[in-house]
Amino acid sequence: MTNKILIPVDGSANSDIAVEYGIYISRKLNSTLSALHVMDVNLLQGPMLTDISGAAVMPPSESFLDAVEASLNEKADLILKSFREHCRWKGLQVETKKVVGRISETIIEEARDADFIVMAKKGEHFHLKAGGFLGSVAESVIRHAAKPVMVTPENFLEIESMAIAYDGSPSAQKALDFSLNLSKQAAWPITGVIITEDMDKASKLTMQIENAAEKEETECEVIILPGKEGTEILKFIGEGAVELMVMGAYGHNRLRELLLGSTTSQVIQKSPVPVLLMR
Repeated sequence: MTNKILIPVDGSANSDIAVEYGIYISRKLNSTLSALHVMDVNLLQGPMLTDISGAAVMPPSESFLDAVEASLNEKADLILKSFREHCRWKGLQVETKKVVGRISETIIEEARDADFIVMAKKGEHFHLKAGGFLGSVAESVIRHAAKPVMVTPENFLEIESMAIAYDGSPSAQKALDFSLNLSKQAAWPITGVIITEDMDKASKLTMQIENAAEKEETECEVIILPGKEGTEILKFIGEGAVELMVMGAYGHNRLRELLLGSTTSQVIQKSPVPVLLMR
């Protein structure tokens, strides 16, 4: 069962879309919605400054840092108040929390008490790594959180059906179990998408999906597509077949990702629907 959904909020437009998805899903699953705002500790540590020549000078005064902290607290309170009021208008009772810390590390820590995370791929502190497609916070959370992470697009669309891209990897097996359970709870029809030109492999993977669906006492249609994983997944999504895609996250090793790119990042970057990822 999905009892608690965690949403990191920062007041940005993309974060607001993540909130809409969180509200929609929590109502669908009758689960608790918990908003987390992280005040970046790096802004409160008073780093050493440099002058125009590059020489080190005195760090900011204590009064300056106090003013920064007060400003961050005021901003956090406004963001969380807005979240509570919006959810109350939607008929939801929610939890809110503000924490001082390193953003990605704090989200991962707070997610230990949640069933999954809903977050924007690009938030207020968006920073694009060289060659990357995701904000560094989103990528870190996906890679290191021990919970499913739903990464939301730039526009909201009600979820009426879902699919799982399945390749038999350990992360995909976890994603399959979670998505079948989610499909059952939310009454969303689910489709298993297998991308391969090897019919023996396709048959084996199809059987794994069917056995898992039978165990969950739910139905899962299976389709088999030839071609490259990222391209075919995006094509499938682009046809309007589903409003939620589930995947195992980062299936290749880091060196291969660096050289060839990641299917996970490619799909998240271009998908017009939320992508729910499992490590």
